[in-house]
Amino acid sequence: MDRVVVVDHLVKHFEVNEKRPGIIGSLSTLFFPKKRTVQALKEISFSVKKGELVGFIGPNGAGKTTTLKILSGILYPSSGFVQVGGYTPWERKEDFLKQISLIMGQKNQLWWDLPAIETFELNRAIYEIPERSYKRSLDELTTLLDVEDILTVPVRRLSLGQRMRMELIAALLHKPEIIFLDEPTIGLDLVGQKVVRDFIDDYNRKNEATILLTSHNMDDVLGLAKRVIVIDEGSIIFDGKLEELTAHFAKEKEIRVFLKNGADYKKLEEIGKVKKVKHPEVVLSVPRAEVATAAARILENFQVEDLTITEESLDDIIRKVFQGKLRKP
Repeated sequence: MDRVVVVDHLVKHFEVNEKRPGIIGSLSTLFFPKKRTVQALKEISFSVKKGELVGFIGPNGAGKTTTLKILSGILYPSSGFVQVGGYTPWERKEDFLKQISLIMGQKNQLWWDLPAIETFELNRAIYEIPERSYKRSLDELTTLLDVEDILTVPVRRLSLGQRMRMELIAALLHKPEIIFLDEPTIGLDLVGQKVVRDFIDDYNRKNEATILLTSHNMDDVLGLAKRVIVIDEGSIIFDGKLEELTAHFAKEKEIRVFLKNGADYKKLEEIGKVKKVKHPEVVLSVPRAEVATAAARILENFQVEDLTITEESLDDIIRKVFQGKLRKP
């Protein structure tokens, strides 16, 4: 099967109670609720091929987690067509559940007062994993994540990073072919983030797993995904290669200037937005349509040793995605 995940004109509405201000308003809401419809997903369409690792990014409330919950069968859609691994997710068929995994960085599936190994044993029984396959997978995963020495430690005594590694093991023991990752590095320190990222990358390559990743961590996106889908306010505004994001969304260019001594930096603010000043280097941000004029003004009014024009950095573009500052061109 070439396309493992297929989403076509997917729509999801939620009905929510409108809260009214004040005590009287609260009582009125309680006894005479007024509902309104929130459009979480607005006819989104995309597909993911077998073995792809795709970044699914956007600001808070954009519809990312709602999409993953529909793809994993937790939520029903309002309308549209969805197929994952050849199955309709919300039918929750046993064979479907055995080939997927949903890993949410803010949710805990481990038993708090028991060692993680107890959860692993339970999952072995639930997924009917043969004993030999289970031991092989457990040895491989614990070695890759460097947790062999803490398998029998109660979960409540583990650090956040250690718990996240155990969550990954619990979710991947049955060797799922399709994985939905929702903020897998949230709350982790830099070392923990790198361990999890390296593990995801390794798992994807070794098992040809299809992975859809949501994250607000730029390093997760830049380090793992070659293709990104950008969603905002329930609509997909970009779907393509990571490096194409800049060409698609960058409305400005950067002018990097090396000035000779005695330059008046204040005058540069009349030409563009000064982003960095570190003598003799100055970096300005200028609208794309004005970059030629801006460069000419700099060369005409300042003593310049060197000048280069570059695209807005990918880091800045992704940061704007997370902040909800981008819209469909």
